[in-house]
Amino acid sequence: MVDSRVNPAEHIGVDLHLELSGPGGRRAALIRALREAIRSGRLAPGTRLPPYRSLAADLAVARNTVADAYAELVAEGWLTARQGSGTRVAERAEPLGTRARVPKKAPPRARGPRHDLRQGAPDASSFPRAAWFASYRRALQTAPNEVFGPGDPAGRLELREALTEYLARARGVRTEPGRIVICSGFAHALRLLFPAVLRGPLGVESYGLAFHRGLLTAAGVRTVPLPLDEDGARVDGLDRERAVLLTPAHQFPTGGPLHPARRAAVIDWARARGGVVLEDDYDGEFRYDRKPVGAVQGLDPERVVHIGSVSKSLSPAVRLGWMVLPERYVEDVLAAKGEREAWASALDQLALADFVASGSYDRHVRRMRQRYRSRRDRLVGALAEHAPHVEVTGIAAGLHAVLRLPPGSERSAVKAAVWQGLALDGLAEFRHPEAVMASPDGLVVGYATPSDHAYGAALEALCAALPPP
Repeated sequence: MVDSRVNPAEHIGVDLHLELSGPGGRRAALIRALREAIRSGRLAPGTRLPPYRSLAADLAVARNTVADAYAELVAEGWLTARQGSGTRVAERAEPLGTRARVPKKAPPRARGPRHDLRQGAPDASSFPRAAWFASYRRALQTAPNEVFGPGDPAGRLELREALTEYLARARGVRTEPGRIVICSGFAHALRLLFPAVLRGPLGVESYGLAFHRGLLTAAGVRTVPLPLDEDGARVDGLDRERAVLLTPAHQFPTGGPLHPARRAAVIDWARARGGVVLEDDYDGEFRYDRKPVGAVQGLDPERVVHIGSVSKSLSPAVRLGWMVLPERYVEDVLAAKGEREAWASALDQLALADFVASGSYDRHVRRMRQRYRSRRDRLVGALAEHAPHVEVTGIAAGLHAVLRLPPGSERSAVKAAVWQGLALDGLAEFRHPEAVMASPDGLVVGYATPSDHAYGAALEALCAALPPP
């Protein structure tokens, strides 16, 4: 029975699962259970055991029962007890079979690339830890109690209000909080939109991420490639498609913007055919040669789904994105999202809301815009000096550049890059398998990932891997 003199405040301790069974009294059963836990390895050497008062309360036994069991196991060498250190499993107590085990030699680890020039990742070392921590702390301190219960599938109102103001000011988006749905990123947005909201063939650019095409194929959506030229996607090729997915601010990966005439043309198509434009604004804030072009959504908020996230501007570790929806799609998207599943953390949402509203997000984007512009300039300068026959295509924007190579040299350049310890992608990796446009040779070089001190060496290795004139 429980010792009635135990103070409830002394019950607090680490959890320890023990089964008291077998012949004899409670003391004998406890000793057997502890010995077995140590022999089997459940209690590793050095593990601190709960104070005997806490364990007595947890097991509903008297204090003396636990104290006597501890003393017995200390005398046998299973446990050690020191003033101020508590009772611990003895360092020499090993699980059964460990002495007979011969440690296996670890398999040799494959050497990874020395330099990472793959696209898509921001500079992880530049994450604004102090400013983010300050926003998170303020958000946690001021959060109402209801934040810690079930929430709104649309996302926290605080974040949707902050995004309404920011997107209008920085990207020219016209919306209101009730038409924004928070998601965990662009891929999550696609999963919510297809096939629950949008059905039928989807027009896509001839070059893009195979990962996104795979998501759509898994959802039963057929993608139809649209040719690309110096003015962006050829939207005049849209026929039976009900929707089109574009990267108008900075085509991924070829790097050009969608021409103003084609922006207007795709809106005219959507109005005439009852279609919808999906606008992937993945790096719309990062234009270096001029002010960033506003979002296509501003031309017609009822015909465009504007999709953004912080994966490029802040970090892919912050799993937060948003959809700015035509009013007719809001209820269907929320129904697809569900009442409890696939939600982003409410605390992360509040932290991002504070980060945006306080101006920290603007300051971070401006700082990274300068850093990435410098990185791109260094890339262009290195090529001009060491490989002037290789052209950097596309506009000065984003976190990557495309290097146009002589015809027939892409595959050998990718192999040479591997020999130089470089991780990067060939342009062909992003080509739609049904695309009919010409297939230029090129390399997609991400200049955001390497650290500042390693970037120079990465550029040297890149220049060494490029084909000769």
